[in-house]
Amino acid sequence: MASTANSMASTAVDPLPSWNDGPAKRGVLVFVARVTTRGSTDFLPQSDRIAVFDNDGTLWPEKPMPFQAAFAIDELKRCTRTEPRLASDPMVQAALSGDLEKLLQGDHLDGLMQVLALTHAGMTVDEFRDAVEAWFKSAKHPRFGRPYDELTYQPMQELLRYLRANGFKNFIVSGGGADFMRVWVERVYGIPPEQVVGSTARTKFELRESGPVLTKTLDYLFVNDGQGKPSGIHQFIGRRPTVCAGNSDGDHAMLQYTTRNNPGPGLGLILHHTDDVREYAYDAETQSSGKLVEALEEAPRRGWLVVDMKQDWNAMFHRVHG
Repeated sequence: MASTANSMASTAVDPLPSWNDGPAKRGVLVFVARVTTRGSTDFLPQSDRIAVFDNDGTLWPEKPMPFQAAFAIDELKRCTRTEPRLASDPMVQAALSGDLEKLLQGDHLDGLMQVLALTHAGMTVDEFRDAVEAWFKSAKHPRFGRPYDELTYQPMQELLRYLRANGFKNFIVSGGGADFMRVWVERVYGIPPEQVVGSTARTKFELRESGPVLTKTLDYLFVNDGQGKPSGIHQFIGRRPTVCAGNSDGDHAMLQYTTRNNPGPGLGLILHHTDDVREYAYDAETQSSGKLVEALEEAPRRGWLVVDMKQDWNAMFHRVHG
């Protein structure tokens, strides 16, 4: 089967042109051929072809901070101009001074959650959507000088398209806020908002003169990270994944859930940030999110593909036309 997939890759149109030939690319092609070829012992019907992707650090960068944190801090700066009392809050001070280590402390990223409460809770979901869309139109990444939504990884965009063309249903399973991602994922990744599993909190329904509205709160907060990811997959998808892609120990449990004792075949893929020229290089040591130690250690034992960004990719960011 491997030789068949390799032959297909060399003679047909390459579905992953931004991936250099190597174990990672071949591993993806061979796996997809195994589970989509009728007669193969690992053949899966389309209903079982579920692929889950982390977002921050897997589909786009997470440095110098997760993009939603950048959005929250920009919103905070806007709020403090009209509500100066906020500036006395220690976590607001940490956010405005760029103290990410303090913001990300605690089992549930307590400081960041407090900032999100100040900037997100109390807004209607429509107001929040408008704020996110306005931010994407004006904000630019501090290093690359491009809008944040133009910084998705070209090789991962190709992988999403390749899986979709082979009957997979792609989901984003991220620690980021579900409402934040649902604003733009369809435009940027071709993934509809109902295929996003992220951190959530309760919304409150109201019938106003203008019509029904939902207002965001931080009640019943669910942080979709670490061991929360398999729980989120079970709760919102209801099927065990076949393909899982992540980049940090926050994805470790999701990788295990996809590949260990899975009744069907499972492919785990870890994106290792090794390119500090075109992007960033980090794993065990990182000043914000994206620590990668335990999952990387387990990868060889489980046969997970480790993608070395510097070696395995010949292009970095998605080419936006227009």
